[in-house]
Amino acid sequence: MSVPNSKPDLDESINVAEAHGRIIREAAATAREKRIADNGREPISLWLVVVIGISGLVAGGILGNGGAWFDYQTLFKPGYVRDAAPGGDDSGPKPKDAIAAYSTRGAKLYSAKCAGCHGPDAKGDGANYPSLAGSKRVLGNTDALAMVILNGIQGPTSSGKTYGAGIMPPQGAGMGAEDLAGLMTYIRNGFGNTAGDVVTVDMAKAALDLSGKRAKAGQSVTDAEVMAEHDKMLPGDVLDPATMLNPVTLQPVTE
Repeated sequence: MSVPNSKPDLDESINVAEAHGRIIREAAATAREKRIADNGREPISLWLVVVIGISGLVAGGILGNGGAWFDYQTLFKPGYVRDAAPGGDDSGPKPKDAIAAYSTRGAKLYSAKCAGCHGPDAKGDGANYPSLAGSKRVLGNTDALAMVILNGIQGPTSSGKTYGAGIMPPQGAGMGAEDLAGLMTYIRNGFGNTAGDVVTVDMAKAALDLSGKRAKAGQSVTDAEVMAEHDKMLPGDVLDPATMLNPVTLQPVTE
C-alpha cells in the first residue's frame, strides 16, 4: 500500500480549484487556534490599561492641586503645638539638687582614685591611711583640701600624725575642674560629713590655677605650706545647694 504524498503528482490530474479551497480552509482553522506566546511577549491585559489610565488621572489631579495641598500657609494652624513623643518627657537624666548632682560625678572619682587607700567608707585603716570622715582637713577651707588632693602631701597631716610612709601621692593627673569639684563636694558632704556647700566648677578651676602657680609646683605639699599659703576658701560665686542641676553637665535646669 502506498503512502499518501502531499506533493502533487504531475502525472495525475489535479483539481486546482479544489486544492486551493482546501488550503484556504486549513489556514482559517489554524488562525482560529489560540497561539502560545513567548515569555515576556504576551499581549497587555485590557484591565491593566484601564488601571494605568485611572492612576494617571488621579496623579494629574494631585499635581494640579499641589500648590494648595502642600502650601505651608494653607496647612499651618495658628497656635498648634506638637505633642511630645511617647516617653519623651522621660528622656535625659533627671535633675538633682546641686550637692547630689556634683556628688554623682564625685562618687565615680572617689571609687577610682581614693577608695583603694581610704576605703569605700572613707574611714582609712588608722595606721597607713587616715580617715576622711570627720577630717579637719576635709571639712576645713577648700583651697587647702584642693592642694592636698592635686599634689599629695608628705609628712604629718592636719592632725599632726604621720601615716605609713609619710606621703600621699598626688591625684591631680588627668583630673579636670568638673572632676575636682565633684570629688571635693562628694567627700565634704558624704561619709557623715556635713559641710553643706558645693565646690563649684569655677572654684575648682581656680584651684587648678593656684596649684600650677605654686613655688614648688610638681612637688607634694606639706601641712606647713598648706596652712601658710592655702588656708582659705577657694574664690568663686557660691551656688545655692538647692539649685536643680543636670547631673551630667552640672548646668542649672530651667523648668
